[in-house]
Amino acid sequence: MKQNKVYSLLGIAMRGHNLVSGEFQTMEAVRGKTARLVILAEDASENTRKVFTDKCSFYQVPMLVFGTKETLGHAIGKDLRASVGVCDAGLADAIIAQMKEK
Repeated sequence: MKQNKVYSLLGIAMRGHNLVSGEFQTMEAVRGKTARLVILAEDASENTRKVFTDKCSFYQVPMLVFGTKETLGHAIGKDLRASVGVCDAGLADAIIAQMKEK
C-alpha cells in the first residue's frame, strides 16, 4: 500500500510540473538546488548510484532508493527512469513520510 501512495505522489508531482526525471535533469536540479528529494531506482547502475549519492550528500539533498526503473517511469507516465527529482518541498516531505511508515 505504501508503494502505491509514493507512486501516486510522484504522479501528482509530475502533473504539477514539480518533478524532473532522467539522470541529466535530476543532476541539474540537485546542482541548481531546486531538487528537494531524489529517488533512485533500485536497479540503477552502481556508477549512477555512486554519482547521485556523492552529489546529494554534497548538496544536502535527501535521497531514497525505491522502486525499479520501470515502476518509476510508469508512475510518471514515461519510459524507464533511473532517477527522479521532486522539486516541491511539501510533496518531498509527504514522500519521505510515506517511506518512513512501515
